[in-house]
Amino acid sequence: MGDFNHPDNCWGDSAAERKQSRKFRECVNDNFLLQEIEKPTRRGAMQDLILTDKEGLVGDVKLKGSLGCSDHKMVEFKMLRATRRACSKLTTLDFRRADFCLFRDLLGRIPWDKALEGRGAQDSWLIFKGHLLQPQEGCIPKQKKSSKNTKRPPWMNKELLGKVKHKKEA
Repeated sequence: MGDFNHPDNCWGDSAAERKQSRKFRECVNDNFLLQEIEKPTRRGAMQDLILTDKEGLVGDVKLKGSLGCSDHKMVEFKMLRATRRACSKLTTLDFRRADFCLFRDLLGRIPWDKALEGRGAQDSWLIFKGHLLQPQEGCIPKQKKSSKNTKRPPWMNKELLGKVKHKKEA
């Protein structure tokens, strides 16, 4: 939280005049951060922000008078914490049970020359992605991951963990 000095950022309608403010807004969005203050904090602008990565982490946000001779309003809020740990609902593709023959066959039926003809890189990517995801849904089943297994990335196996621990000890 703090004074971010982007007075032209309008958080309600995602607008900003200056390039620097737009880049800041883009950075906030790219990192899936939520802005918790809803009213202007300085001269009609929302310059003081509370950014969080979890919905419901901050609550009871109140703007109070100025402290001393500052022209910023004081911000009071509560940090909320969950009473119990949430279970992960992560699903991943189960490649062990995938039907790759059908997947290959479905992708082979697509007339790629016609589908991508005259398209730019971005359009071609979106078309390719759409054609790839559709057969993926039917050919590669999904599996739920338990919260125990989601604490570490899937590529982090026992051997790699041992090497990492050994490096830390050295």
